[in-house]
Amino acid sequence: MSDVPPVLENAVTRLRQRELAQSRRAFIARGGRMVRCPHCLLSVPLCLCSERPAPSDEAAVCLIFYKGEVYKPSNSGRLVADVLSDNHAFLWNRTEPDPALLALLTNPAYAPVLVFPFQYADSHRRLDTPAALQQYRTQTAESRRKPLLVLLDGSWREARKMFRSPCLANLPVLGIQPQAPGNYQLREAAHDYQLGTAEVTIEILQQLQAPVASARLAVYFNLFRERYLAGKPSH
Repeated sequence: MSDVPPVLENAVTRLRQRELAQSRRAFIARGGRMVRCPHCLLSVPLCLCSERPAPSDEAAVCLIFYKGEVYKPSNSGRLVADVLSDNHAFLWNRTEPDPALLALLTNPAYAPVLVFPFQYADSHRRLDTPAALQQYRTQTAESRRKPLLVLLDGSWREARKMFRSPCLANLPVLGIQPQAPGNYQLREAAHDYQLGTAEVTIEILQQLQAPVASARLAVYFNLFRERYLAGKPSH
């Protein structure tokens, strides 16, 4: 069991806390009577916090949540924020994006890349060949910028709406091409390429040559999935 930092907060936890403080209605998840850990949102007997891996600084992550997604216990985006020490989280707003989000996306310390299936992006934005991906990695290394993974967190219908945001329109797009359906099992996907946020990020981190973060996230996600499923009434 790895050592756990004394403060378990990350950007996702802080965003959820701010939203809870401002909300006039409580979000009731499935299994709403369950007593949950306030950080990992699992049932207290199945709490994952003591298994949180040591954070990696190989890349940064910017999670953009559709309204309500940040409350859902099945959401795996917060696992990415646990694994990557440089993490940021925002709520999506189509017409008035958070100024802090805009500042992050234009911060010269980062090289943002939008993680999304290639088929939704124009060809000039796709890092869908070895040469295009290598060019991004080389330019990022030469300019000493940190890769910033921009993840859109919501249902696939919601994510497609977020993908069309003007503030994201010029970002390069990096996706994966899974050879088999994902193992998420916490929600039903309409297509094989529609994997959970953590599953996609594991593969993206490998592509961006961040093997430590990828391996830690893979172990952490598998444990999260096992415990989440173990806490469902059907189990």
